[in-house]
Amino acid sequence: FPYTTLFRSEAMQRGRETRMKLMGEEMAGDMAAKVYDDPMMRKFGDYAIEAVFDGLWNRPGLDHKTRALICCISDTATGRWPELAIHLQMARRLGWTEDELSEAIMHLAGYVGLPLVREGMITARETFEKMREAEG
Repeated sequence: FPYTTLFRSEAMQRGRETRMKLMGEEMAGDMAAKVYDDPMMRKFGDYAIEAVFDGLWNRPGLDHKTRALICCISDTATGRWPELAIHLQMARRLGWTEDELSEAIMHLAGYVGLPLVREGMITARETFEKMREAEG
């Protein structure tokens, strides 16, 4: 799908703004320095900013808080633990409580199985502990 230069720059700008809102300055900066610090990963990051943070997160119909919960659920259901940690942090920033998020993960036990839910709960526990430590 060939984007025009103008569209790409507008989509990139909206995606960057959304990403910053969802992640916060510290997390976004940390990821830029540690994950997207070379040309190959920068290409991937630019695509994700346009396609995901603008194209998906900014679609009408659902608010960002609901979309963050969907990400936590899909990460748990597919065993994507590093992504779950990122999305749990985003979900907390958007107003979900630790109890609500852990209950949402627990609810999956009857649908995706205990091993995935167990790992999801461990990831949530570790993520929430790190967040509380950082908050001081």
